[in-house]
Amino acid sequence: MSENFDGRGALRGQSDQAGADQLADSALLASENATHSAAAVLVDEPGGQGRQATNFDVDDFPGGLTACLEAVLMVADEPQNSGQLSQVLGRSVQEVDDALQALAEQLAAGQHGFQLKHTVRGWLFASNPDFQPVVASFLTDGQSTHLSQAALEALAIVAYRQPLTRAQVAGIRGVNSDGVMRSLLVRGLIREDGVDPETRAALLVTTSLFLEKMGLDSLDQLPSLAPFLPEEASAVQEMAERTAPAVPLPLQAEDESGQSAGGQAE
Repeated sequence: MSENFDGRGALRGQSDQAGADQLADSALLASENATHSAAAVLVDEPGGQGRQATNFDVDDFPGGLTACLEAVLMVADEPQNSGQLSQVLGRSVQEVDDALQALAEQLAAGQHGFQLKHTVRGWLFASNPDFQPVVASFLTDGQSTHLSQAALEALAIVAYRQPLTRAQVAGIRGVNSDGVMRSLLVRGLIREDGVDPETRAALLVTTSLFLEKMGLDSLDQLPSLAPFLPEEASAVQEMAERTAPAVPLPLQAEDESGQSAGGQAE
């Protein structure tokens, strides 16, 4: 009996030890999974900036990182910067930047109707400028989508004199400009940015979309107005003529007989 009891006790002891080992293994696995999940939320980069990890590896897809960038940019409805793409694809900003630069050079070297363009707002696919007549024909289809002359004038004033109010734009143009200003606001080329401290009217400035459409990185790259301004001497003379007091002319009104008033006096 004692031998049987001891045998059963030994078996029970081995069973308890196996359960404890299994429990310890489960706890270790859960800990590893938790650590892996935490690491999947944010991966620290050497520069101190984090990038979001993903549940996939871009290298597992045909074409790797480059092809993944193409797929994302193809469906993006606005430019994407390297930081945004880095978070989506789980790669460092530097890796994304290098891949984008290489892709842009590759497309530029080939005979493509589109290009990978870098603007002030980020990267996007755009039509090749060489195909502008073809694209314009498709988009307009007999209708003009260009800005009117009045809108171009108002936009140029805002671009070079910003920030300024609608009233100031109208004062420079000499006509009411509310209609064209609304058109520029709707198109996203200008926006309101604060108020004038004296009149409390909204101040207008150009947008990043304006820079993108103009192919500029900053307002500092706007062309100089100097070549289009009149010479100083002629400008001073014109101003003097405008501000000079009017000289009254001799009265030359005619009476009913056709003789001038001066002739009657004589």
